[in-house]
Amino acid sequence: MASIPVIVKHQGKKHEVEVDPTSNGETFKYQLFSITGVEPERQKIIVKGGQLKDDADMSKLGLKPKQVLMMMGTPSGDAPVIEKPKEAIKFLEDMDEAEAAQLEGATPAGLQNLGNTCYMNSTLQTLRSIPELQEELLRYSAGSSGSGSSSSAQALSQLGLGGLGASTDLTGSLRDLFKQMSETQQGFPPLMFLNALRTAFPQFAQKSKDGHGYAQQDAEEAWSQIVSQLRNKLKIKDEGSGSAAGKAEQSWIDKYMSGRFESVMECDEPAAKEGGEEPVHSEDLFLKLNCHINVETNHLRDGLAAGLKEQIEKRSEVLGRNAVYTKTSRIARLPKHLAVHFVRFDWRKDTNKKAKIMRKVTFPDELDALEFCTDELRKQLVPVRDRIRDLRKEELDVERARKRQKRMKAGEENDAGPNASKEPLQKKKEAAEKKEKEKQPEDTEMAEIEYKTDAQIEAERAASILAAKKEIIALVDPKIAADDGSNQTGLYELRGVITHQGASADSGHYTSFVKKQGPKDPKTGKRKEEDGKWWWFNDEKVSEVDAERIQTLAGGGQSHSALILLYRAVPLPVIDEDVKMADS
Repeated sequence: MASIPVIVKHQGKKHEVEVDPTSNGETFKYQLFSITGVEPERQKIIVKGGQLKDDADMSKLGLKPKQVLMMMGTPSGDAPVIEKPKEAIKFLEDMDEAEAAQLEGATPAGLQNLGNTCYMNSTLQTLRSIPELQEELLRYSAGSSGSGSSSSAQALSQLGLGGLGASTDLTGSLRDLFKQMSETQQGFPPLMFLNALRTAFPQFAQKSKDGHGYAQQDAEEAWSQIVSQLRNKLKIKDEGSGSAAGKAEQSWIDKYMSGRFESVMECDEPAAKEGGEEPVHSEDLFLKLNCHINVETNHLRDGLAAGLKEQIEKRSEVLGRNAVYTKTSRIARLPKHLAVHFVRFDWRKDTNKKAKIMRKVTFPDELDALEFCTDELRKQLVPVRDRIRDLRKEELDVERARKRQKRMKAGEENDAGPNASKEPLQKKKEAAEKKEKEKQPEDTEMAEIEYKTDAQIEAERAASILAAKKEIIALVDPKIAADDGSNQTGLYELRGVITHQGASADSGHYTSFVKKQGPKDPKTGKRKEEDGKWWWFNDEKVSEVDAERIQTLAGGGQSHSALILLYRAVPLPVIDEDVKMADS
């Protein structure tokens, strides 16, 4: 039976509604609820014969097309507001490739292997996991750096064929590549970027020894060269340098990915110190930390500690000869994004090849970097780090309590007894009171006990967490707070891993693992907590793996072992605007 279009007049507005004659009055009221927000039980709809009842047969009301019906009623205020979507709903089968690729949770694009280019593909996928880098690249203009590109080159770039004549600007090529990758879920050919890389750094254009194609290269060398080029090209305005016209330029890499060492170098021989030789103090910038591997290295922290001590042979003016000096470094600035390099490849003179150190070296999902820092930086960050850990434990306890309460309400723990829905402290209190009551004479009156409601307990927890967040923010040193490109908590979480499979840097295979981002909150635009899954990029093949897979990358053989780790600073807590308003 065909639907009947009617007009419902409510509070001066007219709403066109399609009435299904086979339905009843209740269904019609729910249609109006979706339009007006007035709950069905609060609606009064005037039809022939009086007020529309829930069990009324819509086919027997004699409705005619365009007939006007009067509706009265207002929303209770407790019902959720139902709004019409701002944009028309689009189904997946109706989307083009770019739209489908940009959907939340869509499988990201892989990169085609163009002949021993897995070292480059794994490096690019890991760099692409840095959201601030992607955003800054979109603002990069090749023309501003003196390396503009022609319209024909730009056309080739859109087809992924920029390497056949486009700009050789490495940074512009990286910008274009990341944009192209965001518009597809297929394996993309990085021809333009490969051409730019080989032009900027000819070492990556070396031919293989057998004369067939290009030679395999080291992913760490590719990482270092790409980052160094970005450091020279990708400039941002220093917000702390006064007026807009007078703002100095700063390298994006220096702000977000570089740290600073404070070092002391002194001679190992006591005679030099006795002769009046003073230790030499210096400051050095670093773009990655090296994890040195020897027979005593079992964990990342062992290798990092070893990498902060270096022995150098040089001339001592006091001794009048060469002597061994020890250079001890401590970190004075921690970057927001920290790269760690496992020094697994060692040059062997007998074979004239880079041999791989197969030793198993484990690494943490969360890295506490404070033990490698200067006393001053450690003093500034320890209170923040400790309070962050307390807050996380409190939030975890709250989340567990919510889940437990949800299970109980769903009846999953009904067999736990009448006290199952109560908090542990409340149970303990009840047990003590019951024991005390048993001791009292029967004619003694007991004071009435008032228990907190779930809403009161929830409100107390929220207030406690809010207070903890405010305390943490207040603990941050003003100098560190002003440096938004630094790590302000001292803690890092693992976000990416570049791996190598094989026994030599001149052979084998590189892949990368990148932690999945959580879904975006439609209200705040912020990312929610991740689901613990990772993307594994094996050239153009992309698959999802569990977090347990990452723990198998510690090495110990020729299988996939970590070569570069990418850590991201654990951020300071964020206080939601609605919570701020409610608190004030």
